[in-house]
Order: sequence, then C-alpha cells, then structure tokens
Amino acid sequence: MIAVLGSGAWGTTIAKVVADAGHPVTVWGRDPDVVAEINDRHRNEGYVPGMGLPTAVTASTDLEATVAAASTLIVALPSQVARQTLAGLVATVRPDATVVSLMKGIELGTDLRMSQVLGEVLGVGEEQIVVLSGPNLSREIAAGQPAASVLACTDIERSRDVTHLVATSYFRPYVTDDVVGVELAGAVKNVIALAVGMAVGKGYGDNTTATLITRGLAEITRLAVAMGGELQTMAGLAGMGDLVATCASSLSRNHRLGKHIGQGMDLEAALVATGGTAEGAKSCRAVAHLAASQGVEMPITRAVVAVLYEGLTVDEMTRLLLARPRKDERD
Repeated sequence: MIAVLGSGAWGTTIAKVVADAGHPVTVWGRDPDVVAEINDRHRNEGYVPGMGLPTAVTASTDLEATVAAASTLIVALPSQVARQTLAGLVATVRPDATVVSLMKGIELGTDLRMSQVLGEVLGVGEEQIVVLSGPNLSREIAAGQPAASVLACTDIERSRDVTHLVATSYFRPYVTDDVVGVELAGAVKNVIALAVGMAVGKGYGDNTTATLITRGLAEITRLAVAMGGELQTMAGLAGMGDLVATCASSLSRNHRLGKHIGQGMDLEAALVATGGTAEGAKSCRAVAHLAASQGVEMPITRAVVAVLYEGLTVDEMTRLLLARPRKDERD
C-alpha cells in the first residue's frame, strides 16, 4: 500500500497524483472531518478547493495502522512538527519501506534536513529515503497543469522506483542522488521567497524581485556546495526551478506571508492572513544558524530573520542589503 501522511494541500495533491498514476493510496489526517470528506465526497475543500479526488484515494485517522500497512510512506507534514507527529513509530514502519519526503525545511534546534529527521524518528537508512522537490505549487498540480519534479536518494535506483508511483500525463519526475543539494535548495528557497514577498509588499518592482532571486540563488548555492551538494543541482528543478516558482507566484504561502509583512503587518497577523503553513517563517532561523556553523555568508537569509524576529523594518533591511561592501559577482 502507498500511504500519504498529511491531509493538507500538498499531501492531498500528491495522493491525487499517485492515484492518477494508477495506484490506490491512503491519506492519513488527524482531522476526522477532512478524512470523512475525502472518503464520502472525494474532496478536500479546505485545502484543495474545487478539485475532485479519484476514488482510489481513501483516508484514515489511524496513524499506526496506516504506517504499518504501507510499503511506500509519503510524508507531507509541516517540517517543524514531523518529529513529534512520527515519534514512537519505529517498530511500526516496515523494514523494507520506502519513505518519500515532501517536506522543505531545516529542523529548529538540530539544524537537520528533513531526510535526516525521518531517518532518526522512523529508524530507516538513508538509502530508503527519497526526497521529492521542485516547482510544485499544489493548486496547479491538483488542476492537472504540467509540472516536473526531481526525486533524490543516495540509492538512485530507489528514486527510479518511485518515479513509477508519481509519473502521469501532467507530472514528470526526474532522478538524482544529490539529496543534500535538493533538500537545502528546497529549504532556503522559502526564505528567499519571504524576502521577495516583503519587497513586493513595499511596492518594489521586477528589478528588485529579479535581484533577490538571483542573489538568493547565490546564497543557496554557497550553503549547498559547502555541505556537499552539487553545483548542477542549483540550476535544476530543485534549485532555480523551485526558487522561481516560489518567489514569483501569489500561490506561494511564503511569498504571501512576506507580502503581508511588507505591507506593514506583524508576523502573527501575517501568518493568520496567509493561512496554511509558510515553512520559511520558522526555517529561516535554522537556515541562518546552519549557515553560520558552516561559515557561509547568507545576508538575505539573515535579513529575513532580523525582520521577522528582531524588529528590523523592511526599509532598514533594504538599506542594509544595498550598503553591503561591493565585490566581484563571482565571489
């Protein structure tokens, strides 16, 4: 059985993709109303409004039973609650299970990537964990709009096996063994999207957006390469592809949250107005801490942390970033 843990927008969407690829799939969710709606009405209006789900998608509130039955376990939980949600399931996970992570973040307090968190909490080896990432705005994929992603695993053959579970007429998977690069790109792009949203909220135009995206990619690349990621990954779907989609689209929760901040809201009000999980708001501190531990300079990330948690205004952030010492672009 294929199971998806998480009945939010991305979890529900990937369940639809798996079903459209010809496989029955069970979604685990903690909300009994959402689970009942998926089973009885084949919809999840709270997270994927207006989209019908295939009958091959079913749902359950029984976490242990869902995990125990799954040969492939797709994890679509908010990154900062994954550990506590999955705690105690080591004995429940099948020894030969493949675990697919859809999560994009760095864990606060440990600086671990999500595949590392899953390895610890589920007791599976890195060769069993596949990371799915790329330009994946869930609403567009749920609507069947063409998209692609990359599946990363240290055992690339396992990545290839997972492609058969998600390949459809509208969703094309690629494979790589660069887990580090793919995960770091997925985590940091959310932080850069916050900065872009702040700029848009202040009324800045396309030049500013393009500058932040480009220099944001430089930050992502510095950190990823310092930690063993591949430069080529940064130019691919998990790097530039996901960064552009998340920074440029109003469908991106991180972009929307940043925009609310740029328009003058405080973080608490902006989170309410955004709705759903904006991973960058929490991961930015972990990313900044990780970068500092590696001796990697990430000024945009550090500025986002200062705006969200240290009282810096967006105007002050702009001035600080532009006043940094000038240097060779290739540095």
